[in-house]
Amino acid sequence: MLVGILILILILALVGAVPTWPHSKSWGYYPTGGIGLALAVVLILVFVGVI
Repeated sequence: MLVGILILILILALVGAVPTWPHSKSWGYYPTGGIGLALAVVLILVFVGVI
């Protein structure tokens, strides 16, 4: 249950970090890449069975 909530929060954060506003265009994909990396690590840990 807790893992599902964690994955949902990370997916929402990933969608929210997409640079769509004019003031955030200069950020590039840095915020999205960091959150995507965290999501990938959590998913790998879930599939391996650590979490």
